[in-house]
Amino acid sequence: MHLKDLGHLFIRPCNSTSTHLTSFLLTGIPGLEDLQIWISLPFSFMYLLAVIGNGLVMAVVAWDRNLHEPMYLFLAMLALNDVLLCTVTVPKMLIIFWQGPSPSTYPACLTQMFFVHALFLSESAVLLAMAFDRYVAICAPLHYATLLTGSLISKVGLALLARSVAVVTPGVFLIFRLHFCRNNVIHHTYCENMGIAKLACNSYALNSIYGLTAALLTTGLDFVLISLSYWLILRTVFQLPSKEARTKAFGTCGAHICVILIFYTLAFFSFFTHRFGNHVPRHVLILLANLYLLVPPTMNPIVYGIKTKEIRMRVLGLYSSISSVVQKNISEVRKMSHLSKSHFPITCQKFLLTKMLFREFTIQETVKQQQQDACGHGKPQGDHKFA
Repeated sequence: MHLKDLGHLFIRPCNSTSTHLTSFLLTGIPGLEDLQIWISLPFSFMYLLAVIGNGLVMAVVAWDRNLHEPMYLFLAMLALNDVLLCTVTVPKMLIIFWQGPSPSTYPACLTQMFFVHALFLSESAVLLAMAFDRYVAICAPLHYATLLTGSLISKVGLALLARSVAVVTPGVFLIFRLHFCRNNVIHHTYCENMGIAKLACNSYALNSIYGLTAALLTTGLDFVLISLSYWLILRTVFQLPSKEARTKAFGTCGAHICVILIFYTLAFFSFFTHRFGNHVPRHVLILLANLYLLVPPTMNPIVYGIKTKEIRMRVLGLYSSISSVVQKNISEVRKMSHLSKSHFPITCQKFLLTKMLFREFTIQETVKQQQQDACGHGKPQGDHKFA
């Protein structure tokens, strides 16, 4: 049995009509190959911003026990999902931009396809959970603490994960029924369902139908339910007696509405242009497919950081604490090293500085946490302050 070598692709003949695929070749953005090195610059910046921003959100929520409330726990879930979603696609994408077409083995390609679609569905589901949180906080504030308990949030998180796996897994198994005997080059930056299915020699109609149905019954239904929840929220808000109460309620939902618009606008536009935009240039379709996976993770921490007072103040406080501790301990280490330069090598200075920083920062944060616990005792659940 011999191997055909198509560039970086290896196809092993199995019979006269089909072949056993062992590798795909991802080419990047068709028609823009000469510009990919420049396209990689904003994409790299956005990826770095997404990882740092969402990492800060997760760190702040995990560190501060006063933020262990439903709204912020859902926000931490969204941040974690965003980091995973862009990490699944962007590093491989940047390799293609920098080094040219890159091979991807059959199992690796299907694994990437699984995580891309599963994380996209879980992102939509987390946004739905956050909309329900806002609905309860505004429309039924007296029941907020009893309805949205810690155990319920844990169950919701597991349910979101289970739904994503249950919906995406059949799509992966449907790929196994396809036979590949022609071109095995994917003109894309990552592996996705229809990009793989369209390379098959036999009919991929079932893959297309399942993909469309799954998208409508998950992401589409999520969007309908989110819209319904905000219609109920707006109806309740307009019935509030005072202008101040209405303004506060709108501020409570402002960040979430911005995130929803960014996510679903890009997702639906990309989805429908891929399905029905026959006259849309291919490079535009591929750019949209990349942007709808990268822009929301980049924008989410920025939007929530600006609109959510608690997150903004915690991040600024964290930065201020670290800066003051660094300045204080650097001066102490310099003073000690000045007294005994010959017996105090630079490696020992660095070790001592790191140890001092960690000790001082831990003490400051512990004292601050105790003060917040004492002052925030009896604080009602669901009463979130927004700027």
